[in-house]
Amino acid sequence: MNLSSLIPLVLKASIFLTVFALGLQATFADATFLFRRPGLLARGFISMSVMMPLFALLLVMTFRLEPEVKIALVALSVSPVPPVFPKKALKAGGEENYTIGLLVATVVLSIVAIPIALEIFARLTGVPLYLSALSISTIVFKTVLAPLLGGIVLCAVAPSFANRITKPIGILAAVLLILGALPALFVLIRNNLQFLAGVTVLCFAAFALIGYLIGHLFGGPDPQDRSVLAMATASRHPALALAIAHANFPQQKLVVPTVVLYLIVSGVVTAWAPKLLKTTAAPAEVQGNNKVRS
Repeated sequence: MNLSSLIPLVLKASIFLTVFALGLQATFADATFLFRRPGLLARGFISMSVMMPLFALLLVMTFRLEPEVKIALVALSVSPVPPVFPKKALKAGGEENYTIGLLVATVVLSIVAIPIALEIFARLTGVPLYLSALSISTIVFKTVLAPLLGGIVLCAVAPSFANRITKPIGILAAVLLILGALPALFVLIRNNLQFLAGVTVLCFAAFALIGYLIGHLFGGPDPQDRSVLAMATASRHPALALAIAHANFPQQKLVVPTVVLYLIVSGVVTAWAPKLLKTTAAPAEVQGNNKVRS
């Protein structure tokens, strides 16, 4: 087995363990949180699956972008949040039930939302776009639902054991992510330096920043929900985006580094954007931060 085939396996193992560790500290109530709150679910869906595809369509039809950049924007705009999103959101202060509920809700709804969104894109642009619900279901089950539900079940039947192994599994997942990501990023950056400058980076930065602002706008009255939805709207599931790209444009070999570049740019934007929006919390917001939702 050579390095090029080993890296994807290491990254997949890291993602699986990251989501599994998250499940070890979660409950079924967390996973179904948004499905029991239609108002929050609707705002999240509009922010991620309506506003962002519209903005991607605007960018694609307005600017003269490279084909792989257009493909990446469309594919990313209809994809749900990535499997590692909850860990980042929780570190930023997001509530566990809303954060995990948003992850589960977006990947489940994507099974229906992505084919519909691609059909609308195809009718508006005249470019055939398609990804089957079966393909989407397979990806979201392997990368999110299976490890998350596995962790939740183990936590429910053996809570003490789950608590003991959560930290070691999280550390192992982080080590595997570093071991898999650094070589891949080095190869991609070395061979595709043209993606590190010019219109592409600016376009991706604008896409991520507008996504963050849209999520903040649709997040509702709770400041923690606004922060989580802002981060979620700017972040996208790379595996689904690449599946959409490969299914429709298999000849475009530069889509992979383009999507990787967006992940880097969006990571920088979501780290910087909160400083842009930082304000003094009103007394009502402070009280809202202290409330516990079940």
